[in-house]
Amino acid sequence: MRRLGTGAGRGLLAAICFAVISFAAVPSFAATKIQHLVTPGGIEAWFVQDATVPVVAMEYAFAGGAAQDPPDKPGVGHLVASLLDEGAGDLNSKTFRERMERRAIELSFTIQRDRLRGSLRMLREHSDEAFGLLRLALTSPRFDADDVERIRSQILSHLRRNSTNPNALAGREFLKLAFGDHPYGHPSHGTLESVPTIRIDDLKDYVRRVVARDKLKITVVGDIEPAALAKMLDQTFGGLPAKGDLRPVPDVIAAKPPQKAFVPLDVPQTVVMFGGAGVKRHDPDFMAAYINNHILGGGSLSSRLYREVREKRGLAYSVSQSLLWMDHSALFAGTTGTRADRAGESIDAINSEIRRFAENGPTQQELDEAKSYVKGSQMLELDTSSKLATGLLQYQTDNLPIDYIEKRNSIVDAVTLDQAKAVAKRLWGQGLLTVVVGRSPQAAAQPAETQPTATPPVSPPAAH
Repeated sequence: MRRLGTGAGRGLLAAICFAVISFAAVPSFAATKIQHLVTPGGIEAWFVQDATVPVVAMEYAFAGGAAQDPPDKPGVGHLVASLLDEGAGDLNSKTFRERMERRAIELSFTIQRDRLRGSLRMLREHSDEAFGLLRLALTSPRFDADDVERIRSQILSHLRRNSTNPNALAGREFLKLAFGDHPYGHPSHGTLESVPTIRIDDLKDYVRRVVARDKLKITVVGDIEPAALAKMLDQTFGGLPAKGDLRPVPDVIAAKPPQKAFVPLDVPQTVVMFGGAGVKRHDPDFMAAYINNHILGGGSLSSRLYREVREKRGLAYSVSQSLLWMDHSALFAGTTGTRADRAGESIDAINSEIRRFAENGPTQQELDEAKSYVKGSQMLELDTSSKLATGLLQYQTDNLPIDYIEKRNSIVDAVTLDQAKAVAKRLWGQGLLTVVVGRSPQAAAQPAETQPTATPPVSPPAAH
């Protein structure tokens, strides 16, 4: 699941569905030369050669993700991602991790709705060993029983904590409300009921079906020669199956609003999530929706929702909204946290402002200022080797052209006020799906002086 938004809006996606470690600055993206590298073995990658510092950053993704979990066992992909760096080949978990730590190699995997993603970071001089460890992790994961039970226990502990976390409950209920029994509606980290039932054979079957070359995307940024990189990519990924065995995932449109769900939880701060059907990445209106989202609730202190809910009424510490898109659907989703006795007032204020935006759209000044921000913010989003690798992999998985960086500003500039107004009505004019987690209306009706002032909400966890 991808996102568009700023500030707290980014946290929303991290909850609903990567920590990026910045090693060093890279040249301005405007001057970046992106190469389409094809190895002798047919492995394709986007590659930016940068000798600023002796570091190599690689991001890669296999199609599949949590949507490939068995319907009765959500959490298989997440358990696989948590175990791939816990021993491989003839190296047990302890030895594998010692090898990484000795060379300061950073290897990790993350499950998303439609992708099993991975990151690899290393000093140039340790490239051979780093790529060798990744090859073992992908081709010969051990899934030793002791390691499986240790990681399973950690996941279950996290799920137990989340069972009383209002943000986690809101995110989970929101996806359930939006997608029902579709794979996108299932908890990507599993449940307290499903995780104990996952067997080692389930993990091996997931790897067999998902970890394959046919839908693999790779981006590399760093201090390495193209010929050397091509050799390492062939050695690392060349031994994988040529084709995966993915189950088909149907397209789905989020449930038609307005709909509302309430989850009772005895906490002083009520969490509210709201949203509805969004626009897919290749929708002609996508960029107009992106710019509109920034104006309406993109997480900045100048957004309409922030001014209306926080500045004018003091109902919440923050309120933000993001665009979220997957391979088979799209959402817009927002979040806020407020005092229990003011939750209803907060929801009314959000609904009113979104309805007003849908009816009238942005002003010309708002559109111009948002365009300027959207163009300038990309400089910061791609200003390190790790950020650049992550951003370019996102473009790949979104099936954007290799020169999208160069074209993006002109696409932003092409959005007209009439288009923005039409998209505002299309996207935000249908009402909201709303999830409220907190005290019941009766409990929230206690005297206000017994209720603490609203505090900053933790971004609601849920899904990729």
